[in-house]
Amino acid sequence: MRNYQCDITTMRQRVFAEVARMAYEGGDYTQRMEKLPYEIVPGEVGKQRDSIFLERAIVGERIRLAMGLPLRKVEEHTMISDGVQESAIAEKYYEPPLINVIKFACNACPPTHLEVTNACQGCLAHHCSTVCPKQAVYFEHGKAHIDQSKCIKCGKCKQSCSYQAIIRFERPCAEACGMDAIGSDEYGRAEINHDKCVSCGMCLVNCPFGAIVDKSQLFQLIHSIKRGDKIIAIIAPAFWGQFGDKATPGKILTAMKILGFQGLEEVAVGADLCSVEEAEEFVRDVPEKQPFMATSCCPAWSVMAKKEFPGMAPYISMTMTPMVLTARLQKRRHPDCKIAFIGPCAAKKLEASRRTIRSDVDFVLTFEELRGMLRAKGINWEEVPDNGAEYEASAPGVGFAASGGVANAVAEVIHRNHPDMEVKTVHADGLKECRQMLRIARTGKYDGYLLEGMACPGGCVAGAGTVQPPERSRMKLEQYKAMAPLTNPLDTAYLEDISILHEDDEHWEHSSSH
Repeated sequence: MRNYQCDITTMRQRVFAEVARMAYEGGDYTQRMEKLPYEIVPGEVGKQRDSIFLERAIVGERIRLAMGLPLRKVEEHTMISDGVQESAIAEKYYEPPLINVIKFACNACPPTHLEVTNACQGCLAHHCSTVCPKQAVYFEHGKAHIDQSKCIKCGKCKQSCSYQAIIRFERPCAEACGMDAIGSDEYGRAEINHDKCVSCGMCLVNCPFGAIVDKSQLFQLIHSIKRGDKIIAIIAPAFWGQFGDKATPGKILTAMKILGFQGLEEVAVGADLCSVEEAEEFVRDVPEKQPFMATSCCPAWSVMAKKEFPGMAPYISMTMTPMVLTARLQKRRHPDCKIAFIGPCAAKKLEASRRTIRSDVDFVLTFEELRGMLRAKGINWEEVPDNGAEYEASAPGVGFAASGGVANAVAEVIHRNHPDMEVKTVHADGLKECRQMLRIARTGKYDGYLLEGMACPGGCVAGAGTVQPPERSRMKLEQYKAMAPLTNPLDTAYLEDISILHEDDEHWEHSSSH
């Protein structure tokens, strides 16, 4: 279950709000940071864990990561506030690793294995034992048991049990990771292989102990606002409904100005431009120059594809992501501005840190982190004036936020320009499905197709930085699409800006290639 209120989400909310409040108010950061764990976790008795000191230690690490600081080494004596002066600045990119495991918060879950539960009835058929190719299932006192030293985890015993008494136990973080990047350290605690990790954040939102946390630029963004920088927020189309039913687009615009932003623009405009460019690229190159084309908007998907299937890298669209296109559009209009991307995605933080993107996107915050800013400022949606907001993107551009939406938008453009052309598409969401889609593509089955990949199951509406359940977000997105003023990306008012946005490129290449 994703994004339902629980102790973990409550803790994250409180940490982001307190860090934002501290940044807005200023003062002695060292003293305030040291006191914060005691304010967030008051009293003498732990409510979530056996020790209140452990709870406070975990909160301390969460505070550091929310301020862009690294985790402390457990074996060394350091203060929570160590390094805060270097972090209390208006400009700071994410330092790797972006996704971190707080080791003493990890439950050290057992590795993947098959396990016989109390539901076993000790039946006479013994199908579980009969089908086991390694004779790993044996009976003792009338109940089935599995010899883990023999078991190869094929699952045949599980499939054969009439009582469904055998379960496959897998670490939630490892199960959610589509890159098989999560292993164990010498103490059995989760450990991320950062050479494999693409920062999709699915481990983060699926760890039921809240032990996996990403870094934030929340602290630095607020310092930039306080310094007087002109910051324009560009918000991803998945925002619809993220802050509750009372947070209308007009109220969100008003609230952003209360937070200190100079303006708010929709990334769906960049999605329209992305659709137009990818459509032109597809028509030009498939199948004459390449067998198929894959979309480029999801950074975790494109990085995965290039890591796992390097031979297919040339087939990934060269089009810039909607985030970058929108950022460039705004910086053309406002050369003195800074851009803060607000969205559902952890991987966008990694994308914006790349050398080729740093001049376009200055800050990346998730919806969850933005909610911390709203709470720090005491924003009450019932009291915020709704001054109206004019959104300009097309319905297909807005639809980028859900699985299948990118391919649909590109197809809409092609159908407008080439009504007789057949556009075959296939999409996958979740990195495991994306990898399988590329394996099939490698066989030639998808020659002539447009392939869409999304790292998060369900698309951006289920990203690691969202605050609403994905199914609710999808419903709200459909309502937003129905109100969109345009029906085709080609109707955008910014069509003539596409060529201008590429003038500064030495090479027109997709941002994920670096």
